[in-house]
Amino acid sequence: MKARVEVMLKAGVLDPQGEAVRAALGSLGFAGVDGVRQGKVIELDLAETDAASAEATVRQMCEKLLANTVIESYRISLS
Repeated sequence: MKARVEVMLKAGVLDPQGEAVRAALGSLGFAGVDGVRQGKVIELDLAETDAASAEATVRQMCEKLLANTVIESYRISLS
């Protein structure tokens, strides 16, 4: 089973990397970009075959290591 975790900064948390990308896009002539939020994607290959168990395990991984839950939110998708 494969798991995909998308981690993003929570709303209201400053995103200096996103701001740098927004400014660079503007300087390259891409007008109209009012904001950019940058995150990360983590793909996991799991031996688990039960979707509920896999999601619970990945959620624990996120809470303990993959996401800083104070300032980041995450979304898990399984396939």
